[in-house]
Amino acid sequence: MVAVALLGAITHQTLAAWASADARPGSFFGRFRSIPSASFANAVVVLYAVSTLLGGVIYLYFRVDVRPELERAGHWHVLGFFDLKEHFAAIGLGLLPAYWVCWRRPHTDEPAQARTALTSILAFIVWWGFLSGHVANNIMGFGS
Repeated sequence: MVAVALLGAITHQTLAAWASADARPGSFFGRFRSIPSASFANAVVVLYAVSTLLGGVIYLYFRVDVRPELERAGHWHVLGFFDLKEHFAAIGLGLLPAYWVCWRRPHTDEPAQARTALTSILAFIVWWGFLSGHVANNIMGFGS
């Protein structure tokens, strides 16, 4: 549930950050801009940290039980994507303080490129983790 909430919050914030300021109020992107993007920052930071912590707890099961089976079956590409997931998650943890500072009190007169870039990078990391985790989990029917 934590990961799904994180996925929703970061996706909403990313779409709102990429939407133009002059989007029509009733349009798809106009609806995303109707909720202040900064209101998601604290939730994203907390959800990302909790999701990473919970992922670290279940990582031992993956490393001991699942990974050897994937290695025996020759699913090296899946393991490579999962290794990238680990590296990206660590990079995301390092970006969280900068992300939080950029969104803490955004002013209308400052450029939004840093906020948009950091949010987009975190969204990519969260989506990569979601998709690669599901592929690694479901490749041989584990976890069902």
